[in-house]
Amino acid sequence: MQGLFFEDDTTVRYFLRGIVMLLGFWTAWRAGKAAAEGWNGYREVVIYAVLLTCAMQFLHYALFQGPFINAFYFSLDLVLLIGFALAGFRIRRTKQMVQNYYWLYEPTSAFSWKNKD
Repeated sequence: MQGLFFEDDTTVRYFLRGIVMLLGFWTAWRAGKAAAEGWNGYREVVIYAVLLTCAMQFLHYALFQGPFINAFYFSLDLVLLIGFALAGFRIRRTKQMVQNYYWLYEPTSAFSWKNKD
């Protein structure tokens, strides 16, 4: 099988897979942040992550001849992408609550806020 650049291109393929994974994680982060900016809930974050997981599965199939439908890899991608999407969602929601309702809330961490005393 001829590779992308050379006959043996395992290093190039691993590099490209890493780029595709980083793009997927970044897109999930931005999808979670977009859901928070639209004042949507967790349901939209999960829907975006499922759609993004389908797209990522297709990219792995089309670019790297991976399995098109594999429950293990689909669930692994889904868990990772939901994690990044939820992190982006919670960080943005915390900033929204603290900035928009500064007289009511103060941040306790990057992911949460509490009532001011």
